[in-house]
Amino acid sequence: MSETQAEDDRVLWGPATGVGSMPGGDARETARTVTGSFENFPFLAELPARGPGADMIGRTIGMLVDLYAHVEPSGWRISDRPGRDTKRARSWMGEDLDALEEFTQGYEGPLKVQAVGPWTLAAALELRGGEAALGDAGACRDLVGSLAEGLHEHLAGLRKRIPGARIVLQLDEPSLTAVLRGHVRTASGYRTYRAVDRQVVESALREVIAVHEGPAVVHSCAPDVPFALLRRAGASGVSFDFSLLTERDEDTIGEAVEAGTKLFAGVVASTDGPLSDPGGSVMGVRTLWRRLGLNPGTLAESVVVTPTCGLAGASPAYARAALAHCARAARSLADNPE
Repeated sequence: MSETQAEDDRVLWGPATGVGSMPGGDARETARTVTGSFENFPFLAELPARGPGADMIGRTIGMLVDLYAHVEPSGWRISDRPGRDTKRARSWMGEDLDALEEFTQGYEGPLKVQAVGPWTLAAALELRGGEAALGDAGACRDLVGSLAEGLHEHLAGLRKRIPGARIVLQLDEPSLTAVLRGHVRTASGYRTYRAVDRQVVESALREVIAVHEGPAVVHSCAPDVPFALLRRAGASGVSFDFSLLTERDEDTIGEAVEAGTKLFAGVVASTDGPLSDPGGSVMGVRTLWRRLGLNPGTLAESVVVTPTCGLAGASPAYARAALAHCARAARSLADNPE
């Protein structure tokens, strides 16, 4: 990596950020907390406690173009036209964007926004008969196209609101490994959908990632994140729960780092509990670097510190403390890489 590239990376990525969701329902207070905690890498928070439409799936459904859904007891289901659930999702998104815009006046730097990726969306969104879109190849293709178009519009609107921001797109794919392995259960619960071919999965991710002119990150808090597949699909970074890594992940992580992929390392617990000292939170990252034989001096360029997952299940006080802890842990990693 050249000195110019390294400098570009330091500018592009902040040292720490959040994953996505936050507790509570006050968009303005949340935006204040997020921008205050991460002056160099804020994110557009999600507030699922407000109800359907503010949840991860509903929020992304509100972005879709020419595809609509409503809430059933079993989850989100395809509709013929936008109903109150879709309208509520879009209204809350507007509220969140207004709040973020207020607290990022004059901001210049990286800003992360999240949307559910195509495969987790296909596993969660029901067709009219009650089965997931995942089981219908045509429905999956339609969903990918609608999501790509919707994200393009969403990102364009965000750039107008916060013109100084360098937007980082995060696709949330917690169901990706289950999709690849054929572990997603059907509506009856008695069987599972067939595993989706890896090339089909990669192609769909590439199509969605390609609508964004800047870098994209894929987040999964599940075990066995397919790092190599995500790199091939065009992901500039991978966000994951660091505690779920196993030895078999290490070679692919080393290859990813050497190829310039950024690691969004989830090292701070996402639910209430005691927080260690900041240096202790990133000790595992330092240890991994040594085992892989990587240069400790590249840690600050290669790693963004985050919570292990979204903070929707945490108390407001813990969520604030966790975000602040991520920022301190990132400083510890930069100041003492070895």
